[in-house]
Amino acid sequence: MQLALSPLPLPGPLSRRLDLFALKLSQPKGMTFDFSTPHGEPALVPADSVSWQVFKNPVTVFIGGIAAVLLELAEPHVRDGVWQHSSFTTDALARMQRTGLAAMITVYGARSKTEAMIKGVNRRHGSVRGLTTEGKPYRADDPILLDWVQATAAFGFMEAYHRYSRPLSDGERNRFLAEGKAAADLYGATSAPVSVSEMNMLFEVMRPRLVKSEVVFAFLDIVRKVPALPPALRPFQELLITAAVELLPAWVRDRLGLRQLGSLTPMQRALVKAAAFGAEHIMLPSSAPVQSCRRLGLADDYLYRRRRSGQPITPPARW
Repeated sequence: MQLALSPLPLPGPLSRRLDLFALKLSQPKGMTFDFSTPHGEPALVPADSVSWQVFKNPVTVFIGGIAAVLLELAEPHVRDGVWQHSSFTTDALARMQRTGLAAMITVYGARSKTEAMIKGVNRRHGSVRGLTTEGKPYRADDPILLDWVQATAAFGFMEAYHRYSRPLSDGERNRFLAEGKAAADLYGATSAPVSVSEMNMLFEVMRPRLVKSEVVFAFLDIVRKVPALPPALRPFQELLITAAVELLPAWVRDRLGLRQLGSLTPMQRALVKAAAFGAEHIMLPSSAPVQSCRRLGLADDYLYRRRRSGQPITPPARW
């Protein structure tokens, strides 16, 4: 059976307001990026990829991004590198915007622009080094740390989409991870997992390195206060953060002391899923997915009208 996905119709004024708000939120102050040029130039991954579907959902991208950072901060070397050499503590919104834009560029941006952006990131990483609070040296360009950062991002975005938007089959999950190989290599994460089995193995390898830290709780306090959503929707932001914590493997939550934060109630979980469903079907003309489709000569609603099979739901992989 084949099901055609269509954009969710919205009144014109509401659609324009959402589009403007999303555009403002996705473009950090002083930074702009045109996803519609150069005309015809492909991205690192093709438009018919699983990645283009996963990253078009802003609700699950937000949830997955928070989950990824929590996993990063659980590793002491990454934790201190991020906390000591970023603006999370002084300008969290701008930091989150820059990180989000980099993720969108990596997936949707024209290849030449993406490669240039990644080279800039690598140059900055090359100068980041120091000592952890335990006195152990770290370097941001350490291949092991780069692999972990790449893996946490892939895990967060994939699992958030799988759990709150629509289930991904084992084949789709493997495809998604394999699609990240080109970008991972450019970032220097040459041994990042490209399959579910490799992801499982990496989590087992990293298990003894992940530790509880007050930085994790400080990060959660910061993102709760960041004005990522309009004031009227700020309580919903808290639900998305809780959804991100709940996304982590149970043993990670135990190790980081996050169980005490509680979980979503069934009604709250249904609300998050409803929001993710809506985001999956709302097409914003200024968004990176739509602008990138235009660059490739595809219809604006290409990603929203793609056909997917009604295969049985497969259980999530073990993490």
